[in-house]
Amino acid sequence: MHTVYWILIFLGTYCFMEFMAWFTHKYVMHGFLWSLHKDHHQKDHDSWFERNDAFFLFYAVVSIAFFLLWKHTSFWAGLPIGIGIFVYGLSYFMVHDIFIHQRFKLFRNANNWYAKGVRRAHKMHHKHLGKKDGECFGMLFVPFKYFKK
Repeated sequence: MHTVYWILIFLGTYCFMEFMAWFTHKYVMHGFLWSLHKDHHQKDHDSWFERNDAFFLFYAVVSIAFFLLWKHTSFWAGLPIGIGIFVYGLSYFMVHDIFIHQRFKLFRNANNWYAKGVRRAHKMHHKHLGKKDGECFGMLFVPFKYFKK
């Protein structure tokens, strides 16, 4: 029974992180911390790194905190929560930074139904260069309209 709960907590955390990514992107990155996210929409530097990369650190700290809770207390759910956050972050990095923005030249030929939809949705998001009037703030689960031809 413990294994079933572990898996459910891991999967629930992973899915919840998509909501957190959407919420953070819409209300924090395009809100009061636009100063950190702006360089992701409007390149104002020659560096490979962006100020936007700082958001990764926040979720890394949260994930590590759950690992530490699991290790140093009796909070066993800290492990599947920490791993769920970590695996979502890894998925986000692979889809957003590697596949979509090609920060590493991998997955260039991915051209299936899902890849096209995610790429189309993100392209619509980046069509808006400013803080306001954005659309499609999610990453892995995007509206169905972007999967239609």
